[in-house]
Amino acid sequence: MTEIQSVQIITLTIDGKPVGASGGETILDVAKQNQVFIPTLCHLEGLIPYGACRLCLVEIKGNNKLVPACITKVAEGMEVITNNERLQRFRRWILELLFTERNHVCSVCVANGFCELQSLAEVLGMDHVRLPYLHPKFVVDATHDRFVSDNNRCILCGRCVRVCSDIEGAHTLDIMGRGIKARIVSDLDDDWGNSPTCTRCSKCVQVCPTGAIKEKGRRSVGEKFKHRDVIAHLAEMREAAREED
Repeated sequence: MTEIQSVQIITLTIDGKPVGASGGETILDVAKQNQVFIPTLCHLEGLIPYGACRLCLVEIKGNNKLVPACITKVAEGMEVITNNERLQRFRRWILELLFTERNHVCSVCVANGFCELQSLAEVLGMDHVRLPYLHPKFVVDATHDRFVSDNNRCILCGRCVRVCSDIEGAHTLDIMGRGIKARIVSDLDDDWGNSPTCTRCSKCVQVCPTGAIKEKGRRSVGEKFKHRDVIAHLAEMREAAREED
């Protein structure tokens, strides 16, 4: 006999509109279900929420602090605001910081036209940058026979690290360093081409939102966007297999 589990139903408002949700869902989950746009960069369906980019910050009535929608669980009676002048200002500053911390020159980037950072800048109306560019000089790792890692174009969203550990189970990629000096490394900061753990699965290429990780032999990264939903599919299959066990 199949055991029936009760689901807690929660009522809240998003931008003044009453909505229903299940217990355990995040604000971002519920917003997507109700066609409410909240910008994200580090978030990707199928990966464990990370809360790194902070672009999904929202307001909650009664809370003076902005909270990340991707990791904040809904609660009964919660009143959420996803878009106002304050949030637009914060998101604009976050985008400008991301652009100035690394070398995001769209016109010469392999991801030009297929970059999530570039797309969000257009959607959020960022047509210029008010901060000085840092112009870092990270070494480009092209030692791998299939892939290239360019930390000069990385936004440290952690997608590649999470897909490598949580989905592929290889644990090849990680983040080394702190602040603006942080960068993606393979294994113990060895050349990617010498990695004994990399399975060459290309999942890191599929999830990268910019041109930081690309496949050799391709002039643009546009093709990878056709297969991004495969990560969520793999996560669902993995969870189903665990439940059967």
